[in-house]
Amino acid sequence: MFKHILVPTDGSALSQAAVARAASFAREAGARVTLFYAEPQAPGVYEGVGAISSPHLRQELKERLDQAAQAILDAAEARAAQAGVACERLVLQGHRPYELIIQAAQSRGCDLIFMASHGRRGVDALLLGSETNKVLTHSRIPVLVYR
Repeated sequence: MFKHILVPTDGSALSQAAVARAASFAREAGARVTLFYAEPQAPGVYEGVGAISSPHLRQELKERLDQAAQAILDAAEARAAQAGVACERLVLQGHRPYELIIQAAQSRGCDLIFMASHGRRGVDALLLGSETNKVLTHSRIPVLVYR
């Protein structure tokens, strides 16, 4: 039924559990897996007159964000390998993770997005928002939510 599954991960324990379950699901379905991480863009650095900063600060921030992304995907890939599933990796940068998730699924030709939900309710959900909920409401690609 599903041939290519996008599995977004943020590195959290729940997200890693979802990666393991998605890998098992993919193995059973005979589907390919693309692991995805939405990397935040490095914050702007004030570089005007009077700024006290390293001239390489922006590059250092970018490198640390890139290293964190690769570490998160390394852990996810190890989970997928335990389930016997090979996978591709993709990182996109931006400020709205839900848009990046949908963009990644579309650009890679995925026919399912398999993602975790932290299950926040009430005021927490209202204040923190939910990337999963945003993906559910904006995606034209089916979304399977793991909790």
